Amino acid sequence: MSRIGKIPVKVPAGVKVSFDNDTITVEGPKGKLLQVYHPVVNFESKDGEILVGRINDEKQTKSFHGLYRNLLNNMVIGVSSGFTKVLIINGVGYRAEVQGKLLLMNLGFSNEVYVGIPEGLALKAEANGRLEISGIDKQRVGEFASQIRKLRAPEPYKGKGIRYENERIRRKVGKSGVK
Repeated sequence: MSRIGKIPVKVPAGVKVSFDNDTITVEGPKGKLLQVYHPVVNFESKDGEILVGRINDEKQTKSFHGLYRNLLNNMVIGVSSGFTKVLIINGVGYRAEVQGKLLLMNLGFSNEVYVGIPEGLALKAEANGRLEISGIDKQRVGEFASQIRKLRAPEPYKGKGIRYENERIRRKVGKSGVK
């Protein structure tokens, strides 16, 4: 039995989960999410919990077992409380500003960088270089955060760039100036 797949998914009050035609539908106070699943896994709802099972013990089926259990769990958490990623913008003159459905950033390039905010995601830019991305789909929040980070990855000498809030940058000493 898969270590992850055998853990039941707890469904909080106010969240409705349904399974039909190889599609998982999760509805909650924050929105609605859909996920197509492979028919080698099956779902059983039992008093506020959902158990994920599989039809055989092949290696691929075992992988799907844990995968769909985690996807379902992320969907339930997303529609009930949501997901948030925080980016820190570090550097002299580096800043970010939200203008409607666009994110405007000065990152040390000759021109400003404009990034479109995807549907279903919310951005909050603070004056201290903190950028908060939130939404109900964990994959979309993480993907958009990584796309923004890629625009100016942190460099190891001065630490300038865009980094995740909990990310540690290994700093290098640089030239020593010894003759």
